[in-house]
Amino acid sequence: MAKTEQIPARASAQPSNQRAVLKTAVPGPKSRELRAREDAHLAPGLQGFALMAGIVVEEARGSAVTDVDGNTFLDIIGGIGVNGLGHSHPRFVRAVKEQVERASVGSFTSAPRVELLDRLAKNRPSEKVHRTQLYSSGAEAVESALRLAKNATGRTEFVSFWGGFHGKTMGALSLMGSDFKDTFGPFVPGSHSAPYPHPYRLPTGMTADTYAIACVEELRARLKRDGSASKVAAIIVEPMQGTAGNVIPSDLFLPAVRQLATEIGALLIVDEMITGFGRTGKYWGMHHAGVEADIVTLGKQFGGGFPISALMSTDAITAAKPWSNPSGSSSSYGGNPLGAAAALESLKIIEEEGLVENSRVVGAYMLEKLRTLVEKYPFVGEARGRGLFLALELVKDKKTKEPMTKLATNRVFDECLKRGLLTMSYAASFRIQPSMTIDASTVDHVVAILDEAFAAIEKEKVYQA
Repeated sequence: MAKTEQIPARASAQPSNQRAVLKTAVPGPKSRELRAREDAHLAPGLQGFALMAGIVVEEARGSAVTDVDGNTFLDIIGGIGVNGLGHSHPRFVRAVKEQVERASVGSFTSAPRVELLDRLAKNRPSEKVHRTQLYSSGAEAVESALRLAKNATGRTEFVSFWGGFHGKTMGALSLMGSDFKDTFGPFVPGSHSAPYPHPYRLPTGMTADTYAIACVEELRARLKRDGSASKVAAIIVEPMQGTAGNVIPSDLFLPAVRQLATEIGALLIVDEMITGFGRTGKYWGMHHAGVEADIVTLGKQFGGGFPISALMSTDAITAAKPWSNPSGSSSSYGGNPLGAAAALESLKIIEEEGLVENSRVVGAYMLEKLRTLVEKYPFVGEARGRGLFLALELVKDKKTKEPMTKLATNRVFDECLKRGLLTMSYAASFRIQPSMTIDASTVDHVVAILDEAFAAIEKEKVYQA
């Protein structure tokens, strides 16, 4: 952010200048007791940060979470991008309450769904993309997008990217770009994966721009070499990668992928689950690169905390059969009155409280603050971000860029937690995605805690572990 840019006055109904307040050790006695009861029956595999923190939530508002022991934490996990409105936004709470008293389930048309579709079309990703089908999870929307691409093209194969994450159902899992999936094979045939250009980890002699083009050229050559180009139904890509560490590629990358998809007759699916609805400081992540998609998948802050997702595409593509047949692309929960009302109010709040602009301006302010930590600490290799889609790279050595070990990052998490900050700092690519309603004063308190936690890490040389 230019230092002369002023942060506008907030119109949000959420609180500002929020702080951490700790009354017990963390986790406190009530949290430990309830967690023990839960652990007696809950299957393993819960989100890592929830297990590590050990707290039990009593209530939450804005960017703060209070546990059953009375401890209040600042939250920069943000439900991994779900919590765009902040916790328990009063307008959102009221809209959901009012709708659940009228009607909550079923696939019949409802007034909230009609208005929701109107609002989505108003802020459509591109001129032709306006046809929407509603679902309940990100993976469900992605699976539908894959089925639609097959029906629309008559082809059967897909391309995804290293580091990409589109869900844990089998079709999406087959396109996952990490070793998470290694024990779940065999995977869906015809799933190809290509390098995604991470500007922090460039090959020798390359810039972010040249690496972006080189990655697409490598994919083009490979598809030509193995004869797959004519079989690819779609290329699926995140405009900025979330799970890989909030990675922001060169703006040349997405247009090059678009060009390749057009060249081989494939569709371009842009997965906007985490980047959509203002998270990056523009309404859609792809708009930073000026790209138009054929199919867009969306979710997370779309529902304001309610589990709802969607697929958007064109008239021509969504006419493909059997996807377009009655019940051909539907979902039991998709577009029910309660979900539609929740998403509708979420979109209203994003627009009427200026959250896209708040993400841009406050996100730039937060990035500027985070960059002071890069200058101050030998283990903070990079601060990056667009809007409130941010990350720190935690390293053992800034020259080699070797990632900090899991032992060390777990300690970073603990140091933040005991000071009242909920983070995803247990990974070397430390993702930061607070509520889009966060204000500059709360950001100041967040960065102050990070500074204290990092000072403890440096004092004990934990990062060298």
